[in-house]
Amino acid sequence: MADDQTHVQDFFTPRAAAWDSRFPDDGPVYAAAVGELGLRPGGAVLDAGCGTGRALPALRKAVGPGGAVLGADLTPPMLDAATRAGRGTSGALLLADVARLPLRTGVLDAVFAAGLISHLPQPARGLSELARVVRPGGRLALFHPIGRAALAARHGRDVSDDDLRAKPRLAPLLADAGWRLDAYTDEDSRYLALAVRTG
Repeated sequence: MADDQTHVQDFFTPRAAAWDSRFPDDGPVYAAAVGELGLRPGGAVLDAGCGTGRALPALRKAVGPGGAVLGADLTPPMLDAATRAGRGTSGALLLADVARLPLRTGVLDAVFAAGLISHLPQPARGLSELARVVRPGGRLALFHPIGRAALAARHGRDVSDDDLRAKPRLAPLLADAGWRLDAYTDEDSRYLALAVRTG
């Protein structure tokens, strides 16, 4: 597991300082995706793999001042960038592996995860841990500001059905981890898979 963590940190550490400047116009699509989580004032939500915390202000707005917003990330420079951007005022920032969260079982209403699943060394384990900390009936949003085909093109690859985010692969993976896929959108302008925590 330590090697898996090192691999993730090695990827994100050199990119942390310039991360937001690479994607300066993503705020509205993050806010729209957060809006589909169905959060209520006073709710408790985790931004899993929060990076520079771009979703935290929208999550705070959704749950209001009486809600709880947590941002967890494995890479200290990403959390430092979130703090420098002032996003730590929207939620508590935790240095944590999303596959081993320091949270009680069933304490959250929802999890928001932008770009996370493709960086999970053990996706089934990570999704199971996210299910553990969410109450039955709670929600999960797996989000990316562009869809699978656009992302593959950006990296000079073809889109593949072997991708974990492809619906035929994702639905059973979620089901095995304690989630039911409820809605699935994969278009050039965004990727959003919404799932419900099964009982």
